[in-house]
Parts: sequence; structure tokens; C-alpha cells
Amino acid sequence: MTSSTDLPLSGLKVAEFTHMVMGPTCGLILADMGADVVKIEPLKGDNTRRLIGSGSGYFPMYNRNKRSICLDLKSAEGKQAALKLVERADVLIENFRPGAMDKLGFGYEAMSQLNPRLIYCSEKGFLGGPYEHRTALDEVAQMMGGLAYMTGPPGRPLRAGASVIDVQGGMFGAMGVLAALEQRHRTGRGQKVVSSLYENTVFLVGQHMAQYAVTGKPAAPMPARISAWAIYEVFDTGDDEQVFVGVVSDTQWRLFCEAFELAEFGADESLAANGDRVRQRERIIPVIKETFRGYTKAELMAKLEKTGLPFAPITKPEDLFDDPHLNAGDGLVEITVPNGEFAGAKAKLPALPLEMADQRFGLHHDVPREGQHSAQVLEELGYSKAQIASMLEAGQVAGQ
Repeated sequence: MTSSTDLPLSGLKVAEFTHMVMGPTCGLILADMGADVVKIEPLKGDNTRRLIGSGSGYFPMYNRNKRSICLDLKSAEGKQAALKLVERADVLIENFRPGAMDKLGFGYEAMSQLNPRLIYCSEKGFLGGPYEHRTALDEVAQMMGGLAYMTGPPGRPLRAGASVIDVQGGMFGAMGVLAALEQRHRTGRGQKVVSSLYENTVFLVGQHMAQYAVTGKPAAPMPARISAWAIYEVFDTGDDEQVFVGVVSDTQWRLFCEAFELAEFGADESLAANGDRVRQRERIIPVIKETFRGYTKAELMAKLEKTGLPFAPITKPEDLFDDPHLNAGDGLVEITVPNGEFAGAKAKLPALPLEMADQRFGLHHDVPREGQHSAQVLEELGYSKAQIASMLEAGQVAGQ
């Protein structure tokens, strides 16, 4: 789906005051689904555009399908333009430190008075409570929310290999926005929605909290865990590659033994039930490891796929550009790299992992250059060409 008029959120207007990952992810979800998301950036553009290293992919990944306007919110004219945007918006998204929007004059109380139908989505570190005024980052939340402890080996807490908490926080924010819009259909009024890093980390580790409640025993970090299944790990193949294999039911165990000609295991009633197999892992796993070393990666995967068993190659992010499934199913969206060494180059990045009416969500606005749509947006707000030129000259707005 690439025509914004055909998309489910067509006509929805969003004013986005965000940076980094969490807030932009919320806006991305709404934008991909057809909302008109206008990203309000500082005069020099969002600093996220200039991050290097692990942050260099943030802006191109989370800002497609949006328009950009660069405003000086501390100037009277720049602030007035932003207020006009908010006044006509259905949704406002922000993810700055606690109190920052209030200091600029764009806090919830002021904006809800300006626009009573506004859904005001704040993406924060913490929900209400003793921690709510702290500044948080994805990594802070992973450390204090138990996820880093569960990810690393004992004594070595390790953050997940992607900004999972920022992204999930944006997803929960978008979910809250959509719920608030549905409620507005009945009440006619907007409301404040808050999504947080810390609480969504705790939600992720809830299964381990529940495990403790059920068993009375603390969950061990994942590298040291007692798996729920006997075969559920990464195995080496004969050509020095690796494949993850899982056998997670008694039916799959029978298929597995038949496919790999493990007649001794298949006929052994003491291995017929999953719990019994887990208790005999030390007996089973060495045999499986030796069996798999007799196959190349390609041979093993072909056999597992034919059998219908769960398996996965160990893939690097850069390998996914050429993934046949993603390319065949519109799973990648081609954008233009906006900044950095390869500015202007084309790149395929992940689409929303969602289908509606058998279709995926695609690109209807490329990743914007800073201030690319400043004049366009101001014209829509009723500014004349002369007024826009005056604001540009005065440094109250920037554009291209």
C-alpha cells in the first residue's frame, strides 16, 4: 500500500516533536498507516540525523513517510507556527525529558486547552511513580528492568542487540494513540497517553517473574537457563556454519527421530515425553551434535524444512538485504539515505511487520531532508509566500 489516500489512517494529522528512536517509532507506525505526520525539527535539523556509529541508522529507519519542518520554537513566529500545527492536529507525539515541553509552552495542559480533541502522546522513561522524573535511555531500562540480566551470562548483564525497548515503547505509544482515537469517537475529547521504557521492559520479563511465582525459583539468565525443551539451541554443521534447531513437541520429536534415522531414540519410551527428554539432555545432545556435523548448513536446513521442524540460520543484519522472503513479500521498503557518507544512495529497510487486506505498508513519502517541507506546511497553515520568505530570512524557520 503506497497511496496514502487508501491507507487506514488517511486524514489523520500528527504533529511530531521527537528525536532518537522511541518517539519517531510511534510516528513511523502512524505514518506508514497513512497519517500525515509533520516532524517539527530545530533549525539545524534533528541531532539524530548526525549521530555516528550505532546511532547512524536511527534517522533513516524511523522517519520515512513523514514531512519535515524546521522551526525556532523560542521565537514568537516559530512558536506560533507550531501552535497552528497542533491546533489542527489529531495527535501530538513527544519524547523529550520530563518538563521540556512545558518549558517550551507545549505541555499537555496548554495543548489540551488549545485543542480539546488532541491525543497527546508522551514517550517517557517511566510511568507515574517515584522514578517518573528520571531521565532514561533504552539501556538504562534494560539494566534496571531485568532484561540485561536475563540476556547476558551470569555476572555479565548484556543489553539486547537492538533498541528493543525504544521500539517497543513506540509501539505501545501508537497502540495507546489508536485506543484514544477510538474513545474520542464516543466522547469527542482527546486525552494524554504515556508510554514508557521501564514499564515495557518489565512487561517483557514478566514471563520470568511468573516463572518465579509458579516455581519459587529465580529464572536463570538465558545463557544458563534450563530450557523447556531438550533440543532448543544452536548447532555446528560440517562446513563450520551454525543452525538453530528446536524440537518443541512430542509429535515433532517423533518426526525428528524418523528424519535423522535416530531409531534408538525414537523407540525409547523413556524419551517419548518432553519432560523426560529435558531430564536426559546430557544423553541426547552429544548424539544430536555429532549427527548434525554430518551435514552442511544447506543440507541440514533443506532436511529440516522438508520435515517441517523449527530451524533458523544464524543471520547478520546485513544479510537481510538479500533475503528472498523479505524481497518477495514487500518486507523491505526502498528509501533514500538522507544524511552521512552515503547520502542520496538507495537502501531497503524493514517495512511494518503487518499485513492488512493481504497487503503490506510501503513508502508514500521518502525520508525527509531537514526542513524539506517547511514552506509547504506553512502554506497549508495559511501563511503567504511573502510571510514565509520573511520568516526564512529572520531565521524563524529553515527549509530547502
